[in-house]
This record gives sequence, C-alpha cells and structure tokens, in this order.
Amino acid sequence: MDAREQLRQYLEQRREAGEREMVLDDLSVEEVMKLLGASSGKATSTSQRETPRANPESREPRAETGSPDWRDVLRSSGAGPEKPAEVPVSREPAPPTAPSPDKLPTGITIGSPDRSLFSGGTIAELDTLEAVASAVASCRRCPLHSTAKNPVPGSGNPNAKFMVVGEAPGQSEDEQGVPFVGAAGQLLTKILEAVKLSRDEVFIVNVLKHRPPGNRNPAPDEVTACSPFLVRQFELLRPKVILALGTFAAQTLLDTKLAIGKLRGQQHRYHGVPLIVTYHPAALLRNPSWKRPTWEDVQLARRILDSAVAEP
Repeated sequence: MDAREQLRQYLEQRREAGEREMVLDDLSVEEVMKLLGASSGKATSTSQRETPRANPESREPRAETGSPDWRDVLRSSGAGPEKPAEVPVSREPAPPTAPSPDKLPTGITIGSPDRSLFSGGTIAELDTLEAVASAVASCRRCPLHSTAKNPVPGSGNPNAKFMVVGEAPGQSEDEQGVPFVGAAGQLLTKILEAVKLSRDEVFIVNVLKHRPPGNRNPAPDEVTACSPFLVRQFELLRPKVILALGTFAAQTLLDTKLAIGKLRGQQHRYHGVPLIVTYHPAALLRNPSWKRPTWEDVQLARRILDSAVAEP
C-alpha cells in the first residue's frame, strides 16, 4: 500500500470519528511528508526521523516550532484541497461556535413525550431510585453479576434535571460500587464543573450495572438485560437533558448503529427529552484532539438545560 493510500485511509477513519479540521495539527511537517512518501530536503534530527506512531492524535500537542503548515505540505503534494484565496490566517485558535439549541439539526426521536415506558411488570413497580438500586444488586438477568465485585446502579441527585449515561463500570467503579470514579470519572467531574455542574447536581448511570470482565465491550444480551433498569431510572428521574457518553450509551438509547461521529451535533429526543451525544471521557484520555468537540457538546447540553429550567 503506497503512502497516499495510507493517508487516505487514516483521514477516512478520523472523519468517521467525527473529526474535521484539526485532525493532523499535532503532526510535524516531517511526519506528514513521510506519510506522503516525500522528503523535506532538510537534514533532520534522529528524533524527527522516527516513524510516526499509529495514533498521533493520542500524543500531547507540540509547541509551535515555526515550521510550515502541514496543510501547505498536503496541498503541494496534491493530497489536499486548494487553499482559498485571500483568507486571513490567525495564529490564535478560533473560539468554539456551537449552534444554539433551537438551530440544531433534528436527530433521532425515540418514544413519545409522555415518557410512560413501562405499563406493568416487576420493574414498573420499582417506585424509587433506591428500589431500582436494590433490584440491580439482586439481578441475575445476565452472568455479569457472578464476576463483578459490586453492582453499580448509579448515583447522584434524585431530583437532578441533568442525566449522564455512560457505558459500563470499570475496575475502580466495580471496587467502589459508584459510577465514574476512576481516571475517566475524574475527567468527567472536571468537564461538568467547567459548565458549573457538580456531581451533587446531576445523576450519573451506566448502561450496564455490573463490570464486564477485563473491561471488554458490552455484549448485546447484557445490554438487553440491563436496559430496563436504565429506562426505569429515567422514568423516575424525569430529567430535562440527557448527555450520552460514548458509542454504547448513544446507540442503546437511540436504538441505532450509527457511529458517534454521525450522532454528534444533533438534538435527539428520548421520550420527549433532549439527548446530546458526545465522546466518552475514557476516549478523551486516549485522544486529546476530541476534547474540544466534547467541550462544545457539553456546553450545548448546558444551554438546553438552562432553557428548559427557565420555561414556565
């Protein structure tokens, strides 16, 4: 496979993940030219001649070196679009310009606004969040209970208007029985605090209520087994906004197989409640370039919350 084809496949993968303009900003010119099979014509140090790692987006951003823009390298090689004429270039990044909630594209709609998801059965009889937590603790609907140390039903304010839905407990969550307390949870706390929401003001849950062994991806039958508890928590909480973190949470709630990059930037509806999709904090730890779009998503969710609370 030649260098141009490798670059094309890489860009396709990043576009599928929802990235657009900033995808290669942390690559040096030398690295981009190597991807293109070209040479800068200048002597480089040993460290500069090293082969780029498979996931350049996971590295810390480099300091500005004054080297040419990688976009110019792509254009000169014929691998990128022509540069628009007379466009001023700013050295400072532009501030986020996320659309207001009323201008967002309409996304997927699930259910009806009355939010009556259960009409009978034992789960419908769970009339408090504490009752749901107790039912989760004794659940034997799938084998996960046999390998987990503790159930992780969810935690937070029982009167919260902002609901956060993640994927599944990790090792730290399994040990403590509380969602999002590991490294990803610490990042989530900081993200929420940045939009002036403390963990005491929100309610945080996962699709799965027990940890999958080795933090593997949830299996379809496990999602099916746990989903009724998540739905009942939603019914009891009746939030104003739902923030879905990551692929499994978004696909489960919206009953879709679309990739997260195609679900972001829209205002979905889950039984009448606005639902915003963004990346999972664990993904941000691996891919720092996704932090900015996540920040825009969470800001949008906060504006929707403020609008809903302000309504008479």
